[in-house]
This record gives sequence, C-alpha cells and structure tokens, in this order.
Amino acid sequence: MKAKSKIIAIDPGTNGGIAVYSNESSNVIEVIKMPSTPQDVLSFLLKHKEDSICYLEKVGGMPGQGGSAMFNFGKGYGHLEMALLACDIPTVTVTPQIWQKALQLGTKGDDSTTIWKNKLRAKAQQLFPYIKSITLAISDALLICEYARIKEKL
Repeated sequence: MKAKSKIIAIDPGTNGGIAVYSNESSNVIEVIKMPSTPQDVLSFLLKHKEDSICYLEKVGGMPGQGGSAMFNFGKGYGHLEMALLACDIPTVTVTPQIWQKALQLGTKGDDSTTIWKNKLRAKAQQLFPYIKSITLAISDALLICEYARIKEKL
C-alpha cells in the first residue's frame, strides 16, 4: 500500500489539538487547538482529507473526572470518529503509552500533571523548532504526529 502524503494527528478533548504533517514539504503544515464545535472539526478535516491518514489518540475517562465531564469527552470523541468516517480518512488509534514509549519520553510517574505536560511540550519544541508558540493544547498532537511520521516512514 502506498504511503499517504499527509498525516493528521489528533489529541482529542477540549484541551487537545490537531496537527497536520505533509510529506511534500516534510514539515507540519498546520496545527490548531481542538475546534469547539463538530462543524468546525468537520470543516478542518475536509480541508486536509486528500491522501491523508489519521492517528487518533485512544483515551478513556480519567479517574476522578465527573460523569458530566466523561460524557462530554466521549461525545467529542464520537464527533471526531464520525467526522473522520465522513471524510473517508483512514484512522489508526494509538494509546498515549504507545506513542510516548516509542518517542522514549518515559512515563509520568510521580510527576504532577503540570510537570509532565511541560516535559511533553519541551519535547515538541525540540522536535518542531520552526513552529512558534507551541502550547500545551497542541504539544501532544505534535508528538502523536511525530510518532505517526515514524510509523508511516515519511
């Protein structure tokens, strides 16, 4: 099977983001904070659907999260899955443990969430120095994108 020319990497959730890598430019060509509505998600994916593959982070509810928060996360994840299906974008799901291990990032361990997220952000800044203003919202999407680029051999 011929490699796709674009990778769409998604860190789901309202605090997540989407990164798009182009084999033609050998760079990440667009990165955004997660769109706030299903229509905005679909519009973004439609713009990048040609010859793309998506790597979607596979996550579940987090311990301590309330029922309403878990319901909203699940609803948003379902919107992403449906938008990808509607765009005919082949999708690979990957757990955080898999992509973090592949990128040799270690584990969160006893670090606070803030320390761990800042470590991931620093790694994204190292890998993508040409992207200005890498935020916590987009850093995981960029790292998932790097994992996908390695897997797709782009």
